[in-house]
Formats: sequence, C-alpha cells, structure tokens
Amino acid sequence: MPSVTFPAIPHYVPAPGTNEDLDYADLTIVDLAKAATPEGRAELAVQVRDAMTTQGFFYVINHGYTQTQTDRTFDIADIPFSQVSDEEKRVYNANIKATGSYQGYKLRQYWHLDGGVHDQVENYNLNRDITKKQHPKELRPLLPEIEAFGKFNHLQVLHPVLRLLALGLELPEDTFVNYHGYSAVGETASFQCSYPRSEDEETKTKNVWLKGHTDFGTVSILWSQPVAALQILSPDGQWRWIKHIDNALVINAGDSMEFLSGGFYKATIHRVVQPPLDQRGYTRLGVFYFCMPDDDVKLVPHAESPVLQKHGIYRRCEDADAPTMEQWRRGRTSAYGQTELKKKDERVEEELINGVLVKHYN
Repeated sequence: MPSVTFPAIPHYVPAPGTNEDLDYADLTIVDLAKAATPEGRAELAVQVRDAMTTQGFFYVINHGYTQTQTDRTFDIADIPFSQVSDEEKRVYNANIKATGSYQGYKLRQYWHLDGGVHDQVENYNLNRDITKKQHPKELRPLLPEIEAFGKFNHLQVLHPVLRLLALGLELPEDTFVNYHGYSAVGETASFQCSYPRSEDEETKTKNVWLKGHTDFGTVSILWSQPVAALQILSPDGQWRWIKHIDNALVINAGDSMEFLSGGFYKATIHRVVQPPLDQRGYTRLGVFYFCMPDDDVKLVPHAESPVLQKHGIYRRCEDADAPTMEQWRRGRTSAYGQTELKKKDERVEEELINGVLVKHYN
C-alpha cells in the first residue's frame, strides 16, 4: 500500500527549552491510553477530578499522535504567520467585535493590555468545518490535514476527557459528550504566534503579555511547546509556570464547564508573561483546540449530579438567566481586549458579560 505524501512546507524549528530555574506548577499527568477500558476510565476519572478541583490544569500523554505527527502540526501552524504576506492577512482579518467570532486572523495590536500597550500576538482561527470560511492560498493545500487534526482533537481527546469529567460528577459518562457534537456550530482550532516586545512595552505592562483570565469554553487543549510563558494562578495565590513536556497536551477547564458543573470544576485563571531570559527573542508558536458545547446549549448546572447534591452548587447567575453557549462565546469574544474594565483592587479588574461577572487578573 503506497504511503501518503503530504505537501512540502518549511520545517518549523522551535526554540530550545529554557535552562532557568522556574517555579513550576506540579500538575497531574494523565495517561489517556487507559481510557480505552471501563476500569481505566474509572481510575482516570478520580485522577482528573482531583486535578481539576485543585490545580485546574493537567497534562495528557499517550493521546494517539506521534512526535512526528505533532512536529508536522507545528509546521502547518507556522504557515499562516511566516508564509502569508501582511497584505493577504488583512484580507482574511476577522471582524471580531461585530461578529463575536475569531474565525480568520486576529492581527497584532488588537487587544488592549495596559498603559496604552496593545498585544503582539497573531492568531489564525478555524472552525472545525473548514469550508465555512475561505483561507489564505498558502493554507489551502493543507486543509485536509488541518481538518483531520481538528477531528482527532474532538473525538480522540475532547470526548474521552469529557467522559472522565462526567464520571467525576457521577453522571452518565456521555452527559457532556452529547452536546459537544463534531458537526455542530462553534469555534475551535487556533494557531497563535506571539512576537517579542520592546522593553518599553514590557515595562508598561509589568512583563504581562495577556492578563490573567479564564477561557470561555468547556475544555481547552494546548499542544505543549518549549517557550515558557504560560502561568496559572495556584490555590495559594501564587503564579506558577507550566513546564513543557514533549508531545504532551495541557488541559484546563473554562467558564462553560464551570457553569455546567455548578462550580465543581472551576474555570482556571491563567496568564501569559514574558519568557525567561534565555528564550527572549524567539517567537512562541501555539497550537490550541478550544472546545465548547453546541451553540443552543443553555449553561445551567447538572443539579442531578450526586456529587453536586453532596457538595453544593455554585451559580454565577440564576438558571433562568443563564446564557446559551452562543450568547456566552459571542459576548466574551466581542468584549475581550476591547472594553473598559472596572478596577476592583490592585489585582482584579471586572466587567459584565450577559449579566455575568467576569474577572481579569494582573
């Protein structure tokens, strides 16, 4: 049987790992291969539940992609940034504030950070239905691979993780899977490139590239890469770095999972900061798969969960006022980096989205 030949593209060479002694978060490592059996899922459900109710982040290994496949994915992820002209990028620029959708490019200088400084982050965002939008010509030969990558994330990573989260709440294991349809409307895959900033920008923002925030979906899947910049707010109130593990995934919960789980799985606060000294000057290429329920799902707690009946339910709004996923993603997307935040104290700024309080952390 002949081997599959993929289009030839430049190879992306990532930055070397940092040698600096950083204060890393101690995250659980979940072996997803164990999820293939009921006994394995029962074991992993406890592990994931404990991870999500303490640190809020965990690693996944043995997910099914080889290192060679992951390297190819990063080669593809670099194309929208290194091989597409600025002129063509503007043609595919997303009208984010008006549409509440990131599909297309989010160009640099769109998000306001602090002190008059705007971001140095470019994103290229795709729906898992790659036919919904046109794409730059450099990406078109790669669309079958991008589509396969999205399908893999959705069915082979997201769905198994959702089953573990449901089991942790003592719910039927397909409870969350049932409203994360692969063919449903929603936003998903994102390639991201963060560029080095000037010393003046670093000073004005206290070296913060993206303020502490929560994601707005249910589960975020980050493909680990070597440039240290991601930090999580630990339970003791300290920011700690996320360590790179080759061919691992970094998983966290977002607002929608917090809504659906009645606060049992909290949306995890994280931020992006200037990399350590030995990695400055390198770009930081990111590959993400942001997961959300189907657009028509109303974000109310699963009050039938025996775990929630025992531990109590935390609601960010009354059930009758709860937004649908579409309302929440459009509201969060349109507002992020574009609205005036109300300063609560030296560390926290706030805004209201669909009547729900959203916090940002310095």
